[in-house]
Amino acid sequence: MSISIKTPEDIAGMRIAGRLGAEVLDYITPFVKAGVTTGEINRLAHEYMVNVQGTVPATLNYAPPGYPPFPGSLCTSVNDVICHGIPGDKVLKNGDSVNIDITVITKDGYHGDNSRMFLIGEPSVQARRLAEVTYECMWLGISKVRPGARLGDIGHAIQQHAEKNGFSVVREFCGHGIGKVFHEEPQVLHYGRPGTGEELQPGMIFTIEPMINAGRREIREMPDGWTIKTRDRSLSAQWEHMILVTETGYEVLTTSAGTPPPPAIVQPKDSVAA
Repeated sequence: MSISIKTPEDIAGMRIAGRLGAEVLDYITPFVKAGVTTGEINRLAHEYMVNVQGTVPATLNYAPPGYPPFPGSLCTSVNDVICHGIPGDKVLKNGDSVNIDITVITKDGYHGDNSRMFLIGEPSVQARRLAEVTYECMWLGISKVRPGARLGDIGHAIQQHAEKNGFSVVREFCGHGIGKVFHEEPQVLHYGRPGTGEELQPGMIFTIEPMINAGRREIREMPDGWTIKTRDRSLSAQWEHMILVTETGYEVLTTSAGTPPPPAIVQPKDSVAA
């Protein structure tokens, strides 16, 4: 496994990319409400990225081997959609939950990748709890990041918290290294055993983006070749941050004015300001 260690120049560029990615989510937040289509959210975000920020939407026409080009400038995954939901004519309604996943590419070629959950109107108790626990899972994983730790430490913390709360962890999709390449090594699994996997080193940058299901963990792929849903049609939730391994711990790169603060379950001593 060849994991790139980012240079100080790379890290400076990734800080900018991360902030810009988070600011797109800030911008669209007021528009994510009942009655709006996922296509309209996509349009608004696209115009903001291209015309205001001068960034490029990384997902638009993204086509890894075996996949058709992705048609959206972001992913909108509603209710039982786990990930890669294609924006379109889906109208958000009261009680829906939606993950919006955005990646920008800066003029210098760096990627800023992050996602947040949005609860529409009055969500069910289960939807709210799932979003909260998934957020805690992400942050518990982040809190394990430091030089000398192992990737398995991150996955174990996430899996333990999800399953303790009666939820399940999707296995088929994971976090990933990122820089001038959208997806690179390492793969960051959201389950695992402590003390296993690659050792973390200062200068590594990767995403932590657990996908947690209210029901069973099994998935099904839709005919469009992208959309992934829960096989049992239960709700799914996801949050994502982009993390730098520092000399002493970690730095969350995808922060902005509107970024939600760490949850109470993560102690202040574990958290490092960006």
